[in-house]
Amino acid sequence: MSTMQIAGRDLAFNKQRLLANFDDWSMSVADALAEDEGLVLSECHWKIIHFLREYYGTHEMPPSPRVIIKAIGTELSAHVPCTRKHLEGLFPNGGCKQACRIAGLPRYYCHSC
Repeated sequence: MSTMQIAGRDLAFNKQRLLANFDDWSMSVADALAEDEGLVLSECHWKIIHFLREYYGTHEMPPSPRVIIKAIGTELSAHVPCTRKHLEGLFPNGGCKQACRIAGLPRYYCHSC
């Protein structure tokens, strides 16, 4: 484990650079993690990130891309059907895995989506 200072707080990260404690996450942490990966978070990114966290909080696992598209696809793309390719375009460095990282989900969950 290593620590990194983000948003004025010392946060623990594992070897895969994933947040070690789900509850340490905040929007400012997400912004910093996204910036580190070269992303500027848009409204669509935030909808996915918040959905991932809410879903994890209820089900203790991340939703599959299909569940994301079915649940919030129309919010992400009102005029064009939202597809898995659309989601991967929003998170180009790993798709769902990158979204899980920025959302602060634990390592073992990032591999399931």
